[in-house]
Amino acid sequence: MKYTKIGPRGPLVSTIGFGAWAIGGMNWGKTDDNVSKNALRKAIENGVTFIDTADVYGFGHSETLIREVLEEMDVKDKIVVATKAGNDFYNTNNEDDERYGPIRQNADYDYIISAAEKSLKRLNVETLDILQLHSPDTGKLQRDEPWRALEKLKQDGKIKHAGWSVQSFGETTQAFLLDEHRDLLDVIQVRYNLLEREAEKVLFKKSEEYGIGVIVRIPLLFGFLTGKFDKNTKFDTEDHRSMNLSPDKLKMYLKQLNKMKPLYEQYPDQTKAQLALRFCISHPATHVAIPGAKTEQQVLDNIAASDYGFIPYVNIPKI
Repeated sequence: MKYTKIGPRGPLVSTIGFGAWAIGGMNWGKTDDNVSKNALRKAIENGVTFIDTADVYGFGHSETLIREVLEEMDVKDKIVVATKAGNDFYNTNNEDDERYGPIRQNADYDYIISAAEKSLKRLNVETLDILQLHSPDTGKLQRDEPWRALEKLKQDGKIKHAGWSVQSFGETTQAFLLDEHRDLLDVIQVRYNLLEREAEKVLFKKSEEYGIGVIVRIPLLFGFLTGKFDKNTKFDTEDHRSMNLSPDKLKMYLKQLNKMKPLYEQYPDQTKAQLALRFCISHPATHVAIPGAKTEQQVLDNIAASDYGFIPYVNIPKI
C-alpha cells in the first residue's frame, strides 16, 4: 500500500481508501452487517487508513459500523475517517426520534453544527478528522452559513480538516467556489473516473493552485468499471443503480467503454477495477480514491491498485 497526504494541508492516508456508503445498508441492495464489518476489517488489515462515509448513509448506520470496527480493532488513532453533513434526514413529525423523515438538503449554519455533533457521538470521537459539506446545490453554497459552520467547527476543535463534496456534474459550474473559500478548505471530494473527467477542465487546476487535496469518489462508476455489467443488467428498485445505471445509461457507458480497450490490452495482468482505480490516483491533482466494497474479496481487488502505482497519462485513452 502506498501513502500520501491529501494535499499540503490534509492528513496522510493510503492512496486507496474505503467508501462506506454501501455498508450503511440502504440504496445498494441487501447487505449483511457482519459481512460489511469483515470487509472493513480486511481493508484495515491490508493497509487502508482512510474511510469515507456520511451521516446520511444508512441514516447513521455506516458511521456506527465504522466506530464498532475501529474500536474492536483498537485502531481509532491510526485511521482517518471523513464524514459529511448536509443531507438532512432528521426532520420528522413522529415522536419517536428513530423514525427519521424524508431527506432534504440543508446547509443552514445551525444544522451543520448539529449534524457534526451527532456524527461525533456516533463515531465516539472528540474531533472529526474531516467534515465535508455533502454536495449542496450552488445556491446554498453561495450563502455564508455552511462555510461559517465549517469555520466555527474548526475553531472549536470539533473538526481537524474542512472539506466540500462537489455536486456531481457540477465540477465546472461550482469550481468558482474554490476561489472564494480556498483558505478554509483543506480537501474537496469529486466525482471522477475513466468515463467522467469533467473535473480535469477547471476544478483540478484550481485545487492544485490553491493547495487543496482531492478525494476521488465514484471511481468505479457504481461498479460499472469492474466490467461485470452488460446491457441486460438490472437492479432492484431500492438500489440507486436502477436509476444511475439505467438501461439508457448502461448503453451510453458501454459505448464509451469500448474506447478503453487499448488500456486493458496494455495491462492484461490487472483487473478492470484495478486499472480504473489506478487512473483515479494518477492525475497530479488527485490523492486518494474511495471505491465502495461490501465483501472482503472486493476489498482485496481494490487495494492492489495502490501497489501498481500510477498510469502514465500518455497510456490513457481519451474519451
